[in-house]
Amino acid sequence: MESLCAPRSKLPDVGVTIFTVIGQLAAEHNALNLSQGAPNFPCDPKLVDAAARAMRAGQNQYAPMAGIAALREAVASKVARLSGAHYKPEDEITIVGSASEGLYASISALVHAGDEVIYFEPAFDSYAPIVRLQGATPIAIKLSPQGFRVDWDAVAAALSPRTRMIIINTPHNPTATVLGAGDIARLTALTRDTGIVILSDEVYEHVVFDGAVHESMARHPQLAERSVIVSSFGKSYHVTGWRVGYCLAPAELMSEIRKIHQFMMFAADTPMQHAFIEALADERSYLGLSEFYQKKRDLLAAALAKSRFELLASEGSFFMLARFRGFSRESDSDFVLRLIRDVGVATIPLSAFYADATDHGVIRLSFARDDATLLEGGRRLCSV
Repeated sequence: MESLCAPRSKLPDVGVTIFTVIGQLAAEHNALNLSQGAPNFPCDPKLVDAAARAMRAGQNQYAPMAGIAALREAVASKVARLSGAHYKPEDEITIVGSASEGLYASISALVHAGDEVIYFEPAFDSYAPIVRLQGATPIAIKLSPQGFRVDWDAVAAALSPRTRMIIINTPHNPTATVLGAGDIARLTALTRDTGIVILSDEVYEHVVFDGAVHESMARHPQLAERSVIVSSFGKSYHVTGWRVGYCLAPAELMSEIRKIHQFMMFAADTPMQHAFIEALADERSYLGLSEFYQKKRDLLAAALAKSRFELLASEGSFFMLARFRGFSRESDSDFVLRLIRDVGVATIPLSAFYADATDHGVIRLSFARDDATLLEGGRRLCSV
């Protein structure tokens, strides 16, 4: 049936996300899912109890647009303890309906038609489409194919009078790398005395391994003054389906972000906000995440030790990359499909994180899974 009002697509080259496609294939083939950055194990029962208590107490209506004051205050206290930065809860912190909403609201508020936005590939798949929806141009700079590090000379060459924003992501999805002191120094130097905004996706802020420090933009005053930081309660508390996150930014930036947020969500879910107030009161609820996920990383790495894969260093996040070019010349997409069909393990091809589908012969594995799944997944992949 033809429609007289058929739409003219704003994203004609964008289809269903790779995460949906792989998830559906994994279900069809009953494959173990090592593809998604969402835990398959339960959250702390105390968190569920806190949300249920809030519901029974009648906390089921709209929260304040910027978020419940007590939660914004708890976030401010946490950030001050970890980074030394002091964000004002009243106008520099906003509770958002997921980190994804925070990213969209921030780009939509601060990027205009004709602007350019630098980001780094491989990249989380929402960045470039959101930029394009503003009538702006995403400028992709590829991370080095060996260690997946930022080429800051390439960033310097890409800067132009139209550069409005640089999007960074640390710990990085999908490469599991983290920014270091040298990266911070170059980013500071390149943005000094400019009008460039830094959008820092820090959803894995509490998942950094081997004693490394999370280089949040909040730790560096010259960067904090021009940065919007987006983070996720869902990632930190194993409740990705609750869809609650937060944004930090100087007041003049946050004022614009809230203008968009109020028309996208108005307010994040009320009972979940109350639950996170209780959770943040115990700093162990997030400070133990690095050790928790490092053990899972190491378990999966040990399970794959006798496989033919070349495992890349995982410095943070829920992910690990694995090269397979040493034993297969298949495209990464074909290889992933074969793993699902023939081996019963779902992963993600790294090419899905590039606008031009660059194929390095690498797949992404998620270790946000229970130990039994990781061990069985490793066993199956050792048969490849």
